[in-house]
Amino acid sequence: MAENDNNPAGERTEQPTTKRREQAREQGQVPRSADLGAALVLLTAAAGLELLGGWSGRQLNALMRAGLSFPRERALDESAALGTLASMTAHALYACAPLWGLTVLAALAAPLALGGRGFHPKALLPDFSRLSPGAGFARMFSLNGAVELGKAFAKFGLLALVAALVLWRQTGAILALSAEPVPVAIVHAASITGVALLALAATLALIAAVDVPWQLWRYTQQLRMTREQVREEMKESEGSPEVKGRIRKIQGERARRRMMREVPKADVVVVNPTHFAVALRYDEQRMRAPIVVAKGQDLIAARIRAVAEEHRVPIFEAPPLARALHRHVEIGAEIPASLYVAVAQVLTYLAQLRAARKDGAPLPELPAIDPGIEVN
Repeated sequence: MAENDNNPAGERTEQPTTKRREQAREQGQVPRSADLGAALVLLTAAAGLELLGGWSGRQLNALMRAGLSFPRERALDESAALGTLASMTAHALYACAPLWGLTVLAALAAPLALGGRGFHPKALLPDFSRLSPGAGFARMFSLNGAVELGKAFAKFGLLALVAALVLWRQTGAILALSAEPVPVAIVHAASITGVALLALAATLALIAAVDVPWQLWRYTQQLRMTREQVREEMKESEGSPEVKGRIRKIQGERARRRMMREVPKADVVVVNPTHFAVALRYDEQRMRAPIVVAKGQDLIAARIRAVAEEHRVPIFEAPPLARALHRHVEIGAEIPASLYVAVAQVLTYLAQLRAARKDGAPLPELPAIDPGIEVN
């Protein structure tokens, strides 16, 4: 009672289970950090401009020259306009495709940084609960809303400050672009842009270093479970005790029925005489040693005896041997070597008994059976 008073059933105090996390991921609920994604995209763009800016600049310069220098006849030829537009568009795409490809890959890879897939089909399904004005106002004025608003102002101020510092440091280089030849100016402008993007990416990386732990903590808090939910999930995964008990009972009943079907095939049933019963079968041609086909105690032992009597299977009373077989040998297993002599004495006696009855000879004496194994 004290535990329930301190931890109400409806309070989400338990860490999310693996199944809970998998279900959330399938529904598109994964930790996300827009700042981390933006930082990766800007960093990729900056690296792309540094590596490919010169090449792209030369391609764009050639495109501009081709677009601004053409003969008069071509300008007056209406049929050539569409072809020229298509050619220049393809050239522009060719010049910008590497940078676009890198930034697209960075945008797709950003969600993977937090362990979430980038595309979730279930997330595309409409969720009409989000259209509730009350829920919307609740989100706006919640702790998370306040934190997001504070983050937005902090990011704006920090990025504005870094952008102003970059422009101030690069003022001379930017103004010098007008005095440079066009090809050189394009390459130089790409380099300046790359430096600016790198500074902004570094700033966003610092912001993401704070945002990512917050998003992970918030995501875990959203997935936390009540103790009742954990218990229900365990029941679904492992089965309730009632169902498991019922299954074990059914399995036990089926196993006993299979075991009883083997008793008529036994060569002898060794009994205690009432508390234990073990049925043995031995085929010299196919078996190395006798095997136990059925065993049981009390009610099951009585049932084994009844089935044996019904099918005229010999019953031999040897309490120590019956207890040893019941304790040390599983159903379907061969008897251990330590019991070979004792079981051989029983089988030999039964063979002699059958021969004496057939020939009308005197009955053999009962052997003194010593299992050779200490039993309780």
